[in-house]
Amino acid sequence: MIQKLLLIFLVLISLHSIGQETSYSGDPDASFFTARDLAFAGNRASARDTLKRILAKYPDYADVRNLLAKTYSWDEEYDAARLEFNRVTSKERKNSEAWIGSIKNEQYAKNYLIALGLANKALMYLPENQELAVLKQEIEQQIGDQQLLQNRLKDTKLEDESTQAFTFYTEAEVFDRELDPMYYGALEYQKKTKWGVLIPRLNYNRRFNINGVQAEVDAYPRFSKSLSGYLNYGYSGDPIFPKHRMGGELVKELPKAMEASLGFRHLVFENDAATILTGTFGLYRGNYYAVLRPYMVPDARKGLGISGNLLVRKYLKDGNNYWGVNLVYGFDTELNQFIVNGQLLAETLLYLESQRLRLEYQFTNKKGNNQYKANLGVNRQELAFSSGNFFVSVTAGIAYQVKFR
Repeated sequence: MIQKLLLIFLVLISLHSIGQETSYSGDPDASFFTARDLAFAGNRASARDTLKRILAKYPDYADVRNLLAKTYSWDEEYDAARLEFNRVTSKERKNSEAWIGSIKNEQYAKNYLIALGLANKALMYLPENQELAVLKQEIEQQIGDQQLLQNRLKDTKLEDESTQAFTFYTEAEVFDRELDPMYYGALEYQKKTKWGVLIPRLNYNRRFNINGVQAEVDAYPRFSKSLSGYLNYGYSGDPIFPKHRMGGELVKELPKAMEASLGFRHLVFENDAATILTGTFGLYRGNYYAVLRPYMVPDARKGLGISGNLLVRKYLKDGNNYWGVNLVYGFDTELNQFIVNGQLLAETLLYLESQRLRLEYQFTNKKGNNQYKANLGVNRQELAFSSGNFFVSVTAGIAYQVKFR
């Protein structure tokens, strides 16, 4: 009986040893480098198999566990990554690689407050680590961006209670040369619907003692949470406006509080037409929003007209209250037409050099149902009838909007 028990015991030990050798029997360092190459080449599943086999025999091999955690994080398996990183940082308090990987894992998962807490904890053990300090600043910026976006979403929800609005806008422009002042005005109605926003508008201009009216409509359809659009059509029978004005644009929200768009504008004059290609790239950082919009006018006869528009805003208590500055350089996209030899030549103006600086301030009343906006600008533009000569003008405008259900 004793001999049989001893034989069974020896067989079990042998099987256990064989099992261990089957699970892992190689050089852990060499296997680690092989797994790392596999992971960086995109074969993360194979890399994980090797890393797990190493850890079965060497559970405290921190570099192996860090790499295993990273492969989970890269595949958006954030919970699994968190578990592996925690196993390292709970034993090795000064393992900077594990702390940084753990923090970035929470960033990828958009758990910015957790990431900030981990960064603060890591800096307790590694106070001189510059990479951790920079990472903490980055997270604080991300938290600010997230809070701003949440405020903007909150503003949108509040505005949804007011589904309609009327806006009145007026502006005057005076010149440093013997040109009569120009006056601009607009009256628009805004209606929010399930599919987006519709804005019919009536524009009035007075230039060179010529009065003109233009009717147009803007539509802002929303196709999904991250994709929206812009459509425009305008018509006027007066010479100081294009006869037809059309436009379209697609706007895509991007990760990390960014957005981009592509679109066009098409203007039809009495004897000519022009197509303007445009787009935007915008980003939110803290309470700031910046967007760059280039314009390009391809024309076989006149060449390529190029312009750039940079808008920067600082939001105050919410998305409806802000300071802003708008810079324009290139051709004049505002279509401030001029008379050449007694004839109004709108079609030439997309190729006149122009620079504009405009300051804006928008604010609301306490209830948020009334909105006010003021702007002040300085403009420098080439004269249509005297190439190379410029005029300077100053513009000032105000707008008032009332919201209601």
